[in-house]
Amino acid sequence: MTALLESYAAGSWFRAKAEGEPLLDATTGEVVARLSSDGLDLRAMVEHARHVGGPAIRALTFHQRALLLKELARHLSADKDFLYELSFRTGATRRDSTVDIDGGFGTMFSYASKGVRELPNDTVVLDGGLERLGREGTFLGQHLHTSRPGVAVQINAFNFPVWGMLEKLAPAFLAGLPSIVKPASQTAYLTEAVVRRIVESGILPEGSLQLLSGSPRGLLDELNEQDSVAFTGSAHTASILRNHPNVQHGGVRLGVEADSLNCSILGPDVTVDHPEFDLFVKGVVTEMTVKAGQKCTAIRRAIVPEPIADAVVDAIIARLAEITVGNPADESVRMGPLASLGQRQDVRRAIESLRNAADVVFGDRPADLIDADAERGAFLSPVLLRAWPGAAEPHDIEPFGPVSTVLTYRTASEAIELAARGKGSLVGSLVTNDPGVARRIVLGTAPWHGRILVLNRDDAAESTGHGSPLPMLVHGGPGRAGGGEELGGIRSVLHHMQRTAVQASPDMLTAITGRWTTGSKRFVDEVHPFRKSLEGLRIGDTVVSATRQVTLADIDHFAEFTGDTFYAHTDPEAAAANPLFGGIVAHGYLVVSLAAGLFVEPRPGPVLANFGVDHLRFLTPVKAGDVIAVKLTVKEITPRANADYGEVRWDAVVTNQDDAPVATYDVLTLVARTYS
Repeated sequence: MTALLESYAAGSWFRAKAEGEPLLDATTGEVVARLSSDGLDLRAMVEHARHVGGPAIRALTFHQRALLLKELARHLSADKDFLYELSFRTGATRRDSTVDIDGGFGTMFSYASKGVRELPNDTVVLDGGLERLGREGTFLGQHLHTSRPGVAVQINAFNFPVWGMLEKLAPAFLAGLPSIVKPASQTAYLTEAVVRRIVESGILPEGSLQLLSGSPRGLLDELNEQDSVAFTGSAHTASILRNHPNVQHGGVRLGVEADSLNCSILGPDVTVDHPEFDLFVKGVVTEMTVKAGQKCTAIRRAIVPEPIADAVVDAIIARLAEITVGNPADESVRMGPLASLGQRQDVRRAIESLRNAADVVFGDRPADLIDADAERGAFLSPVLLRAWPGAAEPHDIEPFGPVSTVLTYRTASEAIELAARGKGSLVGSLVTNDPGVARRIVLGTAPWHGRILVLNRDDAAESTGHGSPLPMLVHGGPGRAGGGEELGGIRSVLHHMQRTAVQASPDMLTAITGRWTTGSKRFVDEVHPFRKSLEGLRIGDTVVSATRQVTLADIDHFAEFTGDTFYAHTDPEAAAANPLFGGIVAHGYLVVSLAAGLFVEPRPGPVLANFGVDHLRFLTPVKAGDVIAVKLTVKEITPRANADYGEVRWDAVVTNQDDAPVATYDVLTLVARTYS
């Protein structure tokens, strides 16, 4: 009997005793594997995630988690051939598999990089600045993000068995959450193959990832208020999940990414001679045929200006006629089968419903197949329809396959209205070279879309296309699209975490956050902080500088030396007339430069480099004769997990002779971990 897929649960592989349902090769109809979770202990899986996986992940800093993701992505990328061969059986061509497999690994690399660059080497993330809650500054507020002691459950769709898992796993892992993955049945064998490689690598802590191969029935019953479910799939299933008691009343957070009737709009400025015309046509055909149109981001509605609609339809048909359909393992094939015969039947039913309001202009006969059997494989020709005026069906019916419908508009307002009739989409695109058109249509359609691509001759060469979610951009959409949000860089990490407002004294906030808080203790000793290594520094270490008088000669020299001869620094009469200054004032950058001279310790030491200044503000003008001084305090220490140095953020306050702050900013330095 064909191999039965296993679940990875509570630290070991589980094989059901039941025969299981057959999973068929989308091309040949042969049984690839069988699937059953009969007898699987779902409660044990959840408890294992909570008590083994979660604590192990949360014991790591964000940087340590990110480096594990990077190591895992490298490990998986080194051995892809078997995965590609297996992916052919899902109906995916090599191009389709690149989107799924390499796209999944690339997403992990992206999150690994962002985790190191954008998150602290800590387990707490601060959100925004301090809020002063009292007059004297002894009572402050700070928002922060902490990891939840919960479980991230994934219920994934069949169309992206690799990327769909990894794009959810990466941000959850960074956030400190273990994942339980439930792949869709049709392509679960490809997900299982990737999970086996992850488990065998031993890179992630035990309990970080578990696999449920089979039915998830009863899984939500085991979840509580610290847990979350990320669902990708149909609106019908999403509705069932939303009505689960633990979601409605038990505090389980549910994120939904559902299929949507995405559109692409050809701008009213475009003619058949413009490069944007070809870009639009190419985009529609690509989205119809990649993954055989089985993408939640595919273009279902092509919205075009009425005067050139015939030309658009003819151009799309010409391109579709060149699409070869058949065995996805054949290099000459551009489009493989749908994932299953049942999926093909669903798409055919949707096409018949669309025929009530549209004409089929391409694909009304079976495709000529390459190295494939139309009866055994789930093949379908690309189908293009042209909607009748006022048709409602294209805005309500989604054929989840290689199908798109052309609709026409007369004005930009009508195009916006047609886009909105989709009731919420994951992505829309606009092809135009007119900035005015771009602003009007993007702002008009944005409330109904999670992402909008504006495509023209300038960005086409680098564009990743209408249907490609990117790790750094939000993936999700309002209304029909589910209302959820995934990806978006660090946003998706913070979505998994708990944001809490903490009210406390400055010293308490410093202790809680690990970051020096204005008003908390400073430590001044005989050793200049610039003489201390990263391991020797402590939060609150401070240097209080000597004073320096700023002279008119300093101001004149800086103006001449730099070429900054703005009148406030060089023209006494004009400067006196300025209501903000009332006379000659020092350049702000002169003040900052003089301040550096006051706090820098010039000898070689553990400070390797100054790599920036953040949040610079000039608060009080400095005039000739004023005397300035600086307090420089260690605000944050961030060791780099993979280097012998780290980052130190210093709080800098420059004051005048009246002790009034004239400039505030953060100084960023790289400091050696040890120094002798």
